[in-house]
Amino acid sequence: MSLRSTIATAQGKRLYVRQLFATIADRYDFITRFLSYGQDQRWKRRLVALAGLAPGDRVLDLACGTGDILLEAAPRVRQAIGLDVTHRMLQLAKRRAGQSGPGAHPVWVTGDMLALPFPDGHFTVVTTGYGLRNVPDLDQALREIRRVLAPGGRFLSLDFNRPDNVLVRGVYLAYLTAVGSALGLALHRDPDTYRYIPESLRNYPGAARVADMMRVQGFTGVQVRPLLGGLMAVHLARAGVVYSAA
Repeated sequence: MSLRSTIATAQGKRLYVRQLFATIADRYDFITRFLSYGQDQRWKRRLVALAGLAPGDRVLDLACGTGDILLEAAPRVRQAIGLDVTHRMLQLAKRRAGQSGPGAHPVWVTGDMLALPFPDGHFTVVTTGYGLRNVPDLDQALREIRRVLAPGGRFLSLDFNRPDNVLVRGVYLAYLTAVGSALGLALHRDPDTYRYIPESLRNYPGAARVADMMRVQGFTGVQVRPLLGGLMAVHLARAGVVYSAA
C-alpha cells in the first residue's frame, strides 16, 4: 500500500503518524531546522510572543515534540504542560528541560490530541507547532482544544500551509518530496520517512480553511499570520471573545 493511500483514512493516518514520529524522534530537531531553512525556532519564539503570556497563565502545548515552544513559555507562566503521543519525544524534552534556566518547570504528558486528559476550561493558553496537520480528525482536535480552554483563552498554531495557487503548490510539494526522499534515504534508508510531509499537505485544508473550521468550533477573532511568503502560517484565536495581538 502506498504512503498516500495509507494516510488517506483516519485510522491509517493515526497508525502511520504514531510509528513515524517514534522513528524520527531523535532526529526531529535537525529535520525541523533543515526544512525551515533554520527559521523554525524563530517562528516558535514569534508564536510565544503573540500569545502575550502573563504570570498567571496556564499553558498547554500540544504535539510538543522535544519542547521548543513549552520551554520558551514555561519561565513566564504559572503552569506549563506539554503533551505528545510519542513518548520518546517527551524523554528528549525532559532532558532539555533539565538543562534550561530557573523558573522552567514543565510537566510532560503522553497523550492524544483527540482525547485530552484535562478538565473543561482549565487552560488560558493552548499552543501547537506542526500539530493540526498531523491529526487524523482535525474537527475533533479543534473541539478538544476549545473544550480545555477557559473562556477568552488563546489558541495559537504554527504549521505548514497548503498554497492556493496551483503552480506554487505544485512546485512546493515537488521540492518537499525531493528533499524529503533524499533525507529519508540518508537518515533512515526509507524515502517515505520525510515524504510524509508533502503527502500530508495534499489532504490538508490550508490555512484559510482551517481558520473557517476553527470558527465553526467556537473560536472567535481568528487570524492567520503568513510566514515564509505564505508557505507557513500561524493561526491565532480566542475561545469565545475577540482576539487582539500585537
